[in-house]
Amino acid sequence: MAVEIPKEKWSGKIGELVIGATAEEGGTRSKKIVVGGAETLPYLYFEGKPPHPKALGMEVLDVIPEDYPEQVKAAIGDAINSPGTWAKKCVEDFGADIICLKLIGTNPEEQNRSPEDAAKTVREVLDAVSTPLIIYGSGNEEKDAKVMESVSNEAKGERCLLGLAEESAYKSLAVAAMANGHGIVAFSNLDINLAKQMNILLTDFGVKLEDIIMDPLVAGLGYGLEYSYSVMERIRLAALMGDKILQVPMIADTSIAWKAREAYIDNPAWGDPTKRGPIWESTTAMGALMAGAEVLIIRHPETLKIVRKTLDDLENAKTFVGGGA
Repeated sequence: MAVEIPKEKWSGKIGELVIGATAEEGGTRSKKIVVGGAETLPYLYFEGKPPHPKALGMEVLDVIPEDYPEQVKAAIGDAINSPGTWAKKCVEDFGADIICLKLIGTNPEEQNRSPEDAAKTVREVLDAVSTPLIIYGSGNEEKDAKVMESVSNEAKGERCLLGLAEESAYKSLAVAAMANGHGIVAFSNLDINLAKQMNILLTDFGVKLEDIIMDPLVAGLGYGLEYSYSVMERIRLAALMGDKILQVPMIADTSIAWKAREAYIDNPAWGDPTKRGPIWESTTAMGALMAGAEVLIIRHPETLKIVRKTLDDLENAKTFVGGGA
């Protein structure tokens, strides 16, 4: 006798976000990526099939910090010395859907690169790859205001995502994004109320809800992953239950997993670090996806490979999970 699986009926739906612009939309990207649109919790295929696949991006830095993991340097190779070449390798060799360019070199406490230098780096990456682009500043509020204005102008028409918009500094970023048709990454630190407040602040300022993606901050495996998972899950549950201000997609930067010493320390008792690091990041990544993230920013190419394979396995299994979609 067939068993009928109970199905949850939700009143809400996650909005859709477009990343990238093709020639038809006034950009130069070879494709645009649409994320969001879910009407149920992740991977419950018996309740409904999500309309769009997850987008797996990889990070590219304008400068390499001293503490950047040696395992990642070895995996990227000489391409790591040029943002454009690095981005091209991420797309052509590793299969990244999106490039996340982090302009950490603009920080006054680092190399203090100018807004003009940042714009040149953005142009280098835009010319090197045709995939959509996410662009992050250095985290220095005063400097980022100038950097992101310059970056936004350089990438005009490309429909990038600019970040990170925080409660203490979002207006200059919002102006830069709205002026040139970009989206915004709204950052909050493991707090559902702050996540909602960020969306309210941005929309009150004039940003459209369909131009926002939330980053509630995913924590690495062993360093708060279960707590960040619960925050992301609460955000998704509230959205599906009808909270319109939270009905936007989520992004997770899994490179944070490499802050865990277990991911990179060379300790024979812990196993091969060249394998351990990517697995550490992959576990963090899958936790974020299960909690509702639609976009990932990944550091190690092997992590991308593992996550892509896992998502393919889930996709192929959906025909028999719960009797089919």
